[in-house]
Amino acid sequence: MSIKEQTLVKEKYYNEAIRYMGNAKENLQKAGKEYNCYKDDKYVKSACGIAYSGVLKALDCYFILKEIPTQKKGKRKSKEYYTMNLTILDKKILGDFNAVYEVLHLSGYYDGLTNVKIINAGFEVAYEIIERIKP
Repeated sequence: MSIKEQTLVKEKYYNEAIRYMGNAKENLQKAGKEYNCYKDDKYVKSACGIAYSGVLKALDCYFILKEIPTQKKGKRKSKEYYTMNLTILDKKILGDFNAVYEVLHLSGYYDGLTNVKIINAGFEVAYEIIERIKP
């Protein structure tokens, strides 16, 4: 893949991941805050799911750039696919991915965690992953 092609791929996926994160932040604002928790877990769950999807977009880009075969169209993305490939490529991103998976996907999205500090920490790590593909 030429440098120009790599740049185009990065721009496409980076912009999409950032758009996801912007939507996620909007949902967090809708949740409102009371003390150190978000008030409406519905918006927090939604925000966490959207942010996690943004991270997956960034990782898909990273895999394309590293010429890792993508998952088949229509097949559900599995944590194992990302973990297996990150284990080979970059252990730091793997650690960050595991943190995002635990905080945003499991605790935020599935369990409805509303603690502001923990959710914000998950968002920070998500942005760190996304910044790795910045054009």
